[in-house]
Amino acid sequence: MAELSTYRAKRRAGKTPEPIPSGPVEAESDDRFVIQEHHARALHWDFRLERQGVLVSWAVPKGLPADRKTRRLAVRTEDHPLDYADFEGEIPHGEYGGGSVSVWDRGRYDLEKWSDREIMVVLHGERVDGRYVLIHTGGNQWLVHRMDDPADPAFEPLPELVRPMLATAGPLPRADDEYGFEFKWDGIRAICYVDGGRIRLLTRNDRDVTVSYPELRALGEAIGARPVVLDGEIVAFGDDGVPSFGALQERMHVMEPAKARRGAQRTPVVYLAFDVLHLDGRSTVRLAYEERRALLDGLGLAGTHWQAPPWFRGGGAAVLAAADQQRLEGVVAKRLGSVYQPGRRSSEWIKVKHTRTQEVVVVGWTPGQGRRQSSLGALLLAVPRQGELRYAGKVGTGFSDAVLDDLGRTLAPLERADPPVPGPLPRAQIAGARWVQPRLVGEVTFTEWTREQRLRHPSWRGLRPDKNAGDVVVED
Repeated sequence: MAELSTYRAKRRAGKTPEPIPSGPVEAESDDRFVIQEHHARALHWDFRLERQGVLVSWAVPKGLPADRKTRRLAVRTEDHPLDYADFEGEIPHGEYGGGSVSVWDRGRYDLEKWSDREIMVVLHGERVDGRYVLIHTGGNQWLVHRMDDPADPAFEPLPELVRPMLATAGPLPRADDEYGFEFKWDGIRAICYVDGGRIRLLTRNDRDVTVSYPELRALGEAIGARPVVLDGEIVAFGDDGVPSFGALQERMHVMEPAKARRGAQRTPVVYLAFDVLHLDGRSTVRLAYEERRALLDGLGLAGTHWQAPPWFRGGGAAVLAAADQQRLEGVVAKRLGSVYQPGRRSSEWIKVKHTRTQEVVVVGWTPGQGRRQSSLGALLLAVPRQGELRYAGKVGTGFSDAVLDDLGRTLAPLERADPPVPGPLPRAQIAGARWVQPRLVGEVTFTEWTREQRLRHPSWRGLRPDKNAGDVVVED
């Protein structure tokens, strides 16, 4: 006979749909297990083993590991009644464990060892099939570890790093029916790693910005236990519903959780996923683009803060016209049969833009006029040419006073005595110049390149903390 006094004490009959037995229960077969996905205050998976008339239970925040290299935390919770093995439903918020519960897997287990320190079982479920050990590390803390190799010899654990594939600038391709077309979104590129319902966001320069966008964490919960790597863009929309790179600026630099939460309330973002690079223990980078898009569309990504936007087979001119009508930046043409080339810029992907933009390296600044004589008024810019940075002109428009003040504070510790670009330099543009280390990357719009390879009519769009100086490519 097994007692469930702790279980009963944490639940109120009539307030929760969970089974609440009135007295001791009889032991049954002692070989069942169940794993329930539990969307409570934090997503976790409840792992339960039938033992002497109860379900001995652990909360596993990231789910059971799929390979031998991974150990995961398992927190021992109170024993549950055997009827709980079939429980699915919504526990009301305010009640213990409030949130939705669903059966993720169930089956039978073979017991190899059961002691206060170590429990070793072989699970035979619909999703989980393997040999696991639970190791007691103290208090209610345990570690769960897979002891055998996955049944699938082709299984690959989630990669730590996949660098994004980059497009080249150009016109619409002539072989229209050989390409898929996507809208080009005016945001920052981010690879999203989802593991055990938790996300990790890395920019193009491998900067972890997960804390900057707390509203995107629920994407991990929506995907659940499926390990996946997504490629996409973090985008902020203006009041007019058009992507706004300016609005996104205030979110890019925030690394303090409290400030990030406030920013998410003021200027929420959306993660627009346009590729899948790893899914369910398989790398997908060697699959053709159209196959990867089919896998991505099959994930059903549709939430308040994440979407898989549509793509179009052929019809590039019409897609570009639609992008112009919706005031989007342009389109990206991707060859249907192209594989994903991590970290490489490839002509298999072609970006076609309405507005000319250029990434630039900030190499200095000049003072403002009038009341701003002692502060920053314009930025001095450079781009890489022939293997070194070359002066590319001066930008003095597109700034607010707040942006100028922020740039002044950011550039102050980077000051240096001499220009980081070779001469000759135009004296009129660099009068009173203060030079800085060439570390900050920004972006400008412009009309054309002059004969001297300077930007004509540049206007500042913002900093690009997601990129390094070495990432800048001149788009002539």
